[in-house]
This record gives sequence, C-alpha cells and structure tokens, in this order.
Amino acid sequence: MKLGNYVNGHWTEGKGEGSPLFDSVTGEIITHASTEGLNFEEILHYGRTKGGEKLRKMTFQERGNMIKKLALYLNKRKEQFYEISYRTGATRVDSWIDIEGGFGNLFANASLRKLFPNQSYDVEGDPIDLSKGGRFMAHHILVPKKGVAVHINAFNFPIWGMLEKCAVNWMAGMPAVVKPATSTSYLTEAVVKEIIASNILPEGALQLICGSANSILDSVESQDVVTFTGSASTGRMLKSHPRIISESVPFNMEADSLNSSILGEDAIPGTPEFDLFVNQVRSEMTVKCGQKCTAIRRIIVPQNLVEDVQIALGKALDKVTIGDPRLKEVRMGALVSNDQVNEVKMRTREIAQTAAIVYGDYDKITTIGADATKGAFISPMLLREDHPFKNTASHDTEAFGPVATIMPYKNLDEAIELAQMGKGSLVSSIVTNNDNIAKDYVINAASHHGRILVLNRENAKQSTGHGSPLPLLVHGGPGRAGGGEEMGGLRGIRHYMQRCAIQGSPTTLTEITGIYQPNSKYKESPEHPFKYYWDDIQAGMSIKTHNRTVTDTDIINFANLTWDHFYAHTDITSLKGSIFEKRTAHGYFILAAAAGLFVYPNKGPVAANYGLEECRFLRPIYHNDTIYVRLTCKQKIERDSVGEVLPCGIVKWFVEVFDQNDELVAVATILTMVQKKSPYIEINRNNIESYLSKLTENHKANWGTMTPQHMIEHLEQQFLYASIQKGDFEIATPAEHLDKFREAVFNHRPFPNGHQHPLMKAGENENLTHPDLPTAKQKLIEAYDAYEQYFNENPDARTKNVVFGMMDKFEWDLLSTKHFNHHFKQFGILD
Repeated sequence: MKLGNYVNGHWTEGKGEGSPLFDSVTGEIITHASTEGLNFEEILHYGRTKGGEKLRKMTFQERGNMIKKLALYLNKRKEQFYEISYRTGATRVDSWIDIEGGFGNLFANASLRKLFPNQSYDVEGDPIDLSKGGRFMAHHILVPKKGVAVHINAFNFPIWGMLEKCAVNWMAGMPAVVKPATSTSYLTEAVVKEIIASNILPEGALQLICGSANSILDSVESQDVVTFTGSASTGRMLKSHPRIISESVPFNMEADSLNSSILGEDAIPGTPEFDLFVNQVRSEMTVKCGQKCTAIRRIIVPQNLVEDVQIALGKALDKVTIGDPRLKEVRMGALVSNDQVNEVKMRTREIAQTAAIVYGDYDKITTIGADATKGAFISPMLLREDHPFKNTASHDTEAFGPVATIMPYKNLDEAIELAQMGKGSLVSSIVTNNDNIAKDYVINAASHHGRILVLNRENAKQSTGHGSPLPLLVHGGPGRAGGGEEMGGLRGIRHYMQRCAIQGSPTTLTEITGIYQPNSKYKESPEHPFKYYWDDIQAGMSIKTHNRTVTDTDIINFANLTWDHFYAHTDITSLKGSIFEKRTAHGYFILAAAAGLFVYPNKGPVAANYGLEECRFLRPIYHNDTIYVRLTCKQKIERDSVGEVLPCGIVKWFVEVFDQNDELVAVATILTMVQKKSPYIEINRNNIESYLSKLTENHKANWGTMTPQHMIEHLEQQFLYASIQKGDFEIATPAEHLDKFREAVFNHRPFPNGHQHPLMKAGENENLTHPDLPTAKQKLIEAYDAYEQYFNENPDARTKNVVFGMMDKFEWDLLSTKHFNHHFKQFGILD
C-alpha cells in the first residue's frame, strides 16, 4: 500500500516500492510513499492554469467564504485525524495544535475577506497626487500572481504546516502544490483526501506530492512563489537553486531557530512570574516532544536564580509522563522517527561538550503503554551552560526535540546579548512584571526576533504562549530563522500578489480601483443615492445639495446644546490674535448641518449610520456664510449577514462642504449600512396567483418526493400556523439555539434542499387534504387572505413557528418569501 499523490486532477501512486513510513510509537510500517514517475513540470503548469484561472477570477469575498466553508467541513471530521495523528507520536494536546490550529488558520484568514474590496484585486494605501492641479495621480493595486505556490513543509505539523500557508495563498487567488515532509505525509494525505472530496475548492487549487520532490524547483517560474519550512541548512540550499535565482522567484524561508526565553530579574521564586516561567519552559520542551520551530532552546535567567530555576524545572519535568500518546495519563509522546531520536542525541552531545546535563538520560526512559525500545522515545534533556559567552555550542547547535539549556546573565544588557547570539530567531519571550524591564528588552532585542512575548500575571490566563504562531501576526524571523515572514494577516496575503503602481487621471483611477478618487468626475445620480440598494450604488455616484446659510443664532444654539463654548464661537471680543475673523461655526455644527443637507429623510435601503472614518475642517465658516454639500459614493465594502438584521453592505460616502465662493471648507468620510436587494421574488397575492397558474399536475420536483399538490398544501399550512388556525405543537428548536436558527429568516441564503420539516412525516409524503390541485391552490389563496386579515386586526401579535419560535408579521413575511421561493424553485416555476 502506498500514499496517493493528488496531481493533475486525480489521485495517483508513484511507481516502485517507495519509502517506508513508520508508526513512531510502535515502529511498525504504516505505508510507503513514492513520487517516481510524476512530472513536476506538468503538475505546476496544471496548477497555474486549471486552479489559478478560477481562483484569480473570484472576489476576496468569494475566496473567504470558500475557505470558511472548507474550515467548517473539516472541523466536522476532525476526530478521524486525531486517530492518525497519534501515529506521529503526538498526544491529544499536540494534535490539537496541528489539527484544530490548522483549521483555525482557515477560519482566521477567511475572516480577512472583510478587510478587502469585493473584487478580485486589492487597492493599497492612500492615493498620491502627482500634480498641482489634481488631475494626475497614482495609487497602488495588488493582483494575484499568475503562478502557483509551492509549499515545502516540515514533518512536525503535517496539517497546520499546510493550511497556514494554503489559507493565505487561496485568499490571494493563487493555487498551491504542497510537498509535506515524507515521514508524516500520511496525515497530510488524509486531510487532503477530505478537502478534495468536499468539492469546495476549484479543481487545481490544491495538489499534493507525498514523497521526494528533489527536482520540483527545476520547473518554477517567475510568477510562482516558493515557501520552505525546515532546517536552516536545507533552506539555504534550496534558496540558492539556480532556477530560483534566474527567475527571481519569491522564496519565503521559515527555519528552525534557537529561540530564547528570559526570566526577568524581578521574577524571583514565590512570584507568579517565576512559576509562569517554569511552566512555560516545561511546556515548550515537552509539547510535540519539543519538535517545534518555536520551542524554547535557551533558558536565560539571572545568575543568582540559576539553581532555583534548575531545581524547579527538574521537579516540573518529573511530572511529565512519557508513552503511548493515546493514553490520557501520557503527557509526552514520541519523536517522529528513530532517525530523529539519533539526530537529537547527536546534537545534544555536541552541546554537552561544554554544558552539563542536569536532567534526563540518553538511554534511560520509562514509558507508559509503549515499548521504549521500538518507539521513537526520548527523555527530556535539560542542560546547563555556565559560561555562555565563552562556550557557544548552545547558540549554534539545535537539538530538535525536548532539549533546552539554562544559562546565566548578570544584567539585562547581557540577557539581550545572549538572546542575540542565536543569530536570529522566530520568537523570544521575557517573563517579568516590570514594564520598564519589558520595554528595555523588547526595544533592544526586537532586531533579532520575529516575535516577542511579554508574559506576566496580568495576561497569563489569556496568553497563547511562547510557541504559538497566530494567523494575524507575522511568523518568521531574521538571520538563522530564515529572514522570511508567513501569515501576518493582510501582509501574508499580499505576499502572493503583485504590487503595481498605477498612474492616470482621478476619473480613470476611480474606475480601475473601484474607489472614488478626489477630483474625479462625478457621476450625477438620477435619484438621491440613499434611495438605492447596496447592489446598485457605484463609486462616484454623487449629488449636489441645496444651500444653507449659517446664522449667529445657529452657532449660539449649537453651543448651548453641546456645551461647547469655545471662545471662537461665543466670545467675539477674544478673536484678536487668533486665526478667526468673526464668530465661527463649530466644526461639528458644519458636519451636522451637512448631514441635514444630504440625508434623505424617507425610509429606504439605508439602514443606519455606521460611523465617521475621517473628518477635516479646512477653513472657518462664519455667521452669514452659506454652505452646500457634494455627497459622493467613495467605496463599497462587503459585510457578513449576522443576527436578526437584513443583509447589508457598508457604503463609504465622501462628503465635501463648500462655501458660497465654491471654496472647500470641510471633508469627511461617513459610513452607512445599506440593505442589499433581496434575490427572491416578493410574496403577495398577485405573485402567488401568477406563479400558481404555471403549476400543473405534470410538474416534477427537482428534489424530494413532493407532488405539486403536496407542495401547495404544505405552503398553506404555514399561513394557517401563522394566523393561529392551527397550532397544536411545541417549538422544536432548543431555546439556546433559537437565535442562531432565526438568522436564517433574515439572511439571503437559500433553504437547503431536502431538509426535513419537524411537523412533516420523515421519508414520506403527508396525506392530501384537498380533493385536487385547483382546490388546493384556492385554499392557499384563502389562507393567505386570512393571514393578512389576522395581522391587520392584530398588528402586534406574535405567533408560534415550530423552527423559529415566536414571530411577528414582519418575520413571517420574510419567512414566506424564502419559503415560497424555495418550493417554487423546487418545481421550476420561477422562470
């Protein structure tokens, strides 16, 4: 049996026997991996074309929702991955980091869609005026690269290592070819099988290579991106590949580093910080058996506390039980392979040439539920280097396992220097309750670390810990750590996009960016912009308002209303020597008066004022000055539909206030929530009759077992329940879930096909009530009329729905719209 490679749209096994993959706990062969016979040039081309073309055309919102859907899909199937993960030597906690941490990366990156425009490309930064007249300008856009992301991953996180990268490149609109480390690729393969089976991603968005891929870089092109996670030596070799250099292929490297944790001088025994430090070091040494690129390798403590730390850490390590990771009592499993055990022992011996081993033994180990001679088990090893400036092995050599070295410092400057002797790390931490110590360390040490955690009693319960990279923070580090960055929120996504400076007129750049640029031509709106739904609003849509003259009385009344009695508004005798010539209107009065001019008073698609993003008062408005406003759509932003609110998007409006001389006196960007158009036909008496007239006995359901008459009688029941003509039932949805279920009434997502209604018989049709279809149609119309009459007579009534709880007329109407559209679509009578 061999692992499959998912390439060129299908699963295929490599030729030959392949390399054996072992269970790290029992030493048994699990499977084999082979890539023999694969054509890497074809694989990369397939990704660029088949997957890339589809992903690049998707908007950020579509990509984000796709990734969120995938995360939900995988999360429901997570338990099967835990069973496989145990074979890598990982405990339940270890596996949680890899499995659910990987899925969490999908969720986190999917949420970033809210920060991007609803288009396939991004607009970065502010516009840049390149001319005095304001008619020539520039902006930066980012478009998806037309290549493929090649991910070469390490063995320690077979799931997280793949998904933390893929989530980012998918959000950017780029496909991926994943090459996991062979030794644990069986776990990666299991996840990819589920991803492919889900059909959520476009074909070609993900390909998997399980086994050797030494020649894959021979086929990369300038539009590709290569990422590598692993040892620094291997990373440097790959980074210098002739093809990487000749094609100028972006190469992101995240290498194992000699991370450090510093105990602050204030954190003496008996303080919470001392205990936090010891617990953190023990955890970082033993979680994943220390096989983490972020694990603490160097323990830097005040010289007077070395003995205390050594004793406390020894006691903490005594509590770490080792053995079969499936057992609840086991706290540390096995290394990934016996080869890795030998590697860790060899590196530990190199450090131990000058450092003393103060805890652990190379060969003596007690295991629970496992044979230590067959599995890849090793004891935690704690070393002590008393002369860390003279003996540098602990700064140069990494044992990639449960191994760390204690070393002393005299003052904080020495601690910083020792931390920097690792020549660049992914993460450092300092445990202190003294903010001055924390500031001094962070500012002076940050040049050598990709991330720094300051841990103390205040944040301990919420802290994610020293070794946890987070999707919205950069993960990488300088020097030995690789000099690259992964994740990092928007920054990570933009790594897979090409930044391009665009120049032109404001009007042209408005069309290109989808964002109104100042001095662009206005698109005069036929109607007031607040009359339009979000879907119909365009950047540049604009109106000019009527005029308003600002009076002395306005200014005085506003001062009395707000209690803002600044002298320029209320004491004209104090104006001498100021920038003001006369009684001056409050800036916020100008803004409020502007709103009075541009706001459309009638109820419409604008649901609410969402806030003020920027505001500038450019010149004073004096009493008896006249103002008018130019209101222009600046930008539209997608917004998720959440809770019992009709689906809305955010519209940014650019507000320009002019005086009687057409001089610009103030600008602001205001945000409104604007309702989206319903995708459903309205349900009223005329529409119901019209669509029912199309329905015959010969219509067949596109899903389910209903006949046309069953469907009509089912819809009739809804009106009967709503108007209390029927109601002998209990609400089926648990009270704690009602709020979530009720969201389905308000959002625009269609009801799922084939869903079983709680009041209907499972797997069979209800008995028909009416003699024929025409009678059923007439009874439905009568039930609708009775429903309307009931709520006309009882406008404040709330009646019971079996799924959604108590509902008023507005909510029943929303439900009817979706419900009728759902069943009319079921029988194909909507078109």
